[in-house]
Amino acid sequence: MHSSKWAVLDYIRRCNNWRSFKQIHAYLLTTGLVYNDLIVNSVVEYFGRPSASVVDYACDFLKHLDWRSNSFPFNTMISGYTGSEMPKAAVLVYRRIVRDGFMPDTFTFPAVLKSCTKFLGIREGRQVHSVIVVMGFSCHVYVQNSLVHLYSVCGDCDGARKVFDEMLVRDVVSWTCLISGFVRTRLFDEAIALFLRMDVEPNMATLVSVLVACGRKGYLNVGKGIHGVVFKRPMHIPLVVSNALMDMYVKCEKLCEAKQIFDELDERDIVSWTCMISGLAQCKHPKEALELFSNMQPSGVEPDEIILTAVLSACASLGALDYGRWVHEYIDRRGIKWDIQVGTAMVDMYAKCGCIDIALRTFNELPSRNIVTWNALLGGLAMHGHGHEALRKFEEMTRSSTRPNEVTFLAILTACCHSGLVDEGRRYFQQMTRESYNISPRLEHYGCMVDLLCRAGLLDEAQNLIKTMPMVPDVLIWGAILSACKITGNVELSQEILDRLLKLESQDSGAFVLLSNIYAGNKRWADVTRVRRLMKEKGIKKAPGSSVIELNGQAHKFLVGDSSHPQNDDIHVVLSLLSNQEFS
Repeated sequence: MHSSKWAVLDYIRRCNNWRSFKQIHAYLLTTGLVYNDLIVNSVVEYFGRPSASVVDYACDFLKHLDWRSNSFPFNTMISGYTGSEMPKAAVLVYRRIVRDGFMPDTFTFPAVLKSCTKFLGIREGRQVHSVIVVMGFSCHVYVQNSLVHLYSVCGDCDGARKVFDEMLVRDVVSWTCLISGFVRTRLFDEAIALFLRMDVEPNMATLVSVLVACGRKGYLNVGKGIHGVVFKRPMHIPLVVSNALMDMYVKCEKLCEAKQIFDELDERDIVSWTCMISGLAQCKHPKEALELFSNMQPSGVEPDEIILTAVLSACASLGALDYGRWVHEYIDRRGIKWDIQVGTAMVDMYAKCGCIDIALRTFNELPSRNIVTWNALLGGLAMHGHGHEALRKFEEMTRSSTRPNEVTFLAILTACCHSGLVDEGRRYFQQMTRESYNISPRLEHYGCMVDLLCRAGLLDEAQNLIKTMPMVPDVLIWGAILSACKITGNVELSQEILDRLLKLESQDSGAFVLLSNIYAGNKRWADVTRVRRLMKEKGIKKAPGSSVIELNGQAHKFLVGDSSHPQNDDIHVVLSLLSNQEFS
C-alpha cells in the first residue's frame, strides 16, 4: 500500500485530462487511499488547476471528508480557484461546501474575499461580509484587511473606510489598502491625508500609492518629503518606487529632478522610459523627448503604444515629419495595434506637419474614433487654412453622434478666422451656447471671434463683443485689436489699449512691440520712446524669433542671435556662399 500511495501521487501530478482522473478517483475509493492526507491534498491541488473546472465533482470529493478534524483541504481548494484564471469558481466552491456542512474559519474568508476582489464581485463580497459579522470573525486583522482591500478595489471607498475605522488593530496592509483605494478612485487628497496620519512604518506599496496622489495633485513638497524618507532607508530602492518618484516629479513639472533619478537607475523598464519620454513631451520639451527615444532604441526595451503616442506628439510639436513617418513605419513593421490613442496621435502629427491628405486618409482608415481624434483633424485643417473642409468635417462629426466640446468649437472658430468666414464664425459661436450643446465660451473662443472680426475690418463689432465678455480680456485679445488699429491707422484707440495693457501687467512683448510699430508708422517718435521705456522698466524683452528645420530625422532649432549650434561656423560659411551667389 505504501508504494502504491507514492505511485498514485505521481499519477495525480501528471494527470492532464478529466477522464484519467476519474479512473484514479475510482482506485482511491476502492483502496481507501481517498482518506490519506497526502492524497487528499494532492487531489485538492489538482482540482484547483484551471483545466479541472468541474466544481460540483470537486465539492462531492470534499463531502466525504471530516472538516472538523482538518479544514486544510477545503481552504486549499478555495485558494486554488482564487489563484486560477476562474476566481469566481472559488465562491461557488465556498457556497457548496458550506451548504454541505463545512464551517469556514479565519483562513477561509481571506481566500473567498480575494476571489471576489479578482472578479470585482462586490455583491458576493458583501454577502460574505455579512457571514463574517454573524460568525464573529470581524475582529480578525487578516479578515478585516481582506475586506478593506475588496471594497477599495471595487471602488466602494465608503465601505472600505467603515471597515478601517472599526479596526482595533491596524497594520501596514490596512493603511496601504485604504490609501491605494483612495488613489484608485481619484480621491487623492484623502489618500495623502490618510498617509500623513499613519502610525506604522509605510512599506513600498504605500509610498508608491501616495506618490501617485502627490503627482496628480501637484503636491511637490509632500512628494519631496516622501523622496527623503525613501532616500534615508538603508535598503536598495526598488525600481517601482524610483518610477513612482519620477512620475511624481514629471507631473509636478520638475523635469531636472526626474531626469536625475532616471540617469541614476541601474536598470530601466518600460515604465521608466515611458515616464520620462511622455513627461518631456507633455512639458513642452519635444526635442529632448525624441533624443531620449533615440537613446532607448539600443536598450532592448520595446516601446509600447503609450511611448509611441508621446513620440508622435513630440514630432507634431516640432514638425518633424521624417521622424513621424519613421514611427509610422515602425508601428506597421512591428504589428503594433492601432488603438484610438495611437491613431489620434498619428492624425495629429500629419495634420500639424502640413500633410493634410495623409492625415485625412489616416483618419478615414481608423477603426474607431473619439472626440479627441476629431479635434486633432479639425485643428490641423484649421491651422493650415482648410476652413471649408474643417466645416464639412464638423458637420460629418455631428451626424456621427459625436458630441463636440470646447476644443472642437475652438478649432472651428480658428478655421473660420484663418479662412475669413465671418458669417460662419458668428453662426458657430452662437450655436455652441444653444441648448443642444450648452457650452460657455471661454477666453480663447472670444479671442478667436475678436481676431476674426478684426481681420475682416469689423473693429466696432469686435469692441462690442469685448464689452459683452464675462471675463477680463487678455493681452492676445488686445493684440488682435491693435493689429486692426495698425491697418486702419487708429492711433487714439491704440492709446486706450496701452492703458489697458498696463493694468494687465502682462509680460507679453508682442502687444507692446506692435503698439510701438503703430506709433512709428505715424511718426510719433516720442510715443515710440515711451513704449520702449515702459518695456524696459517692466523687464519685458522681445522674444527672439526662431525657426525649426528637420535634417536626417533630427530637429534643429535656431534663435535670432544664437550661435550655440555645434555647426554654427559651417552654417555661416554656406549662408555666405549662397548670399554671394545671389548677388553675383
